[in-house]
Amino acid sequence: MNEEAVLQVGREALITILTVAGPIMGAGLLIGLTIALFQALTTIQEMTLTFVPKILVIFTAVIFFLPFMMTTMIEFTHRLYDRMIAL
Repeated sequence: MNEEAVLQVGREALITILTVAGPIMGAGLLIGLTIALFQALTTIQEMTLTFVPKILVIFTAVIFFLPFMMTTMIEFTHRLYDRMIAL
């Protein structure tokens, strides 16, 4: 296995990680910005206000995006196994 193949596997792994984690991180970002805007507009500075909605939205996003995440990881694993067999 040469350097080019190693770099390609690493690149595919990073893209897969970003693809799998992206929807969950995006949901967390959107709810965080929404809560921060709400707190800034109403001057409510309760620290615990951010945790419960974030947990609920992220948990819901994980349940919603789980089939997509599993499919992406399984496809990556199959491609990786095919590369191992080709060696």
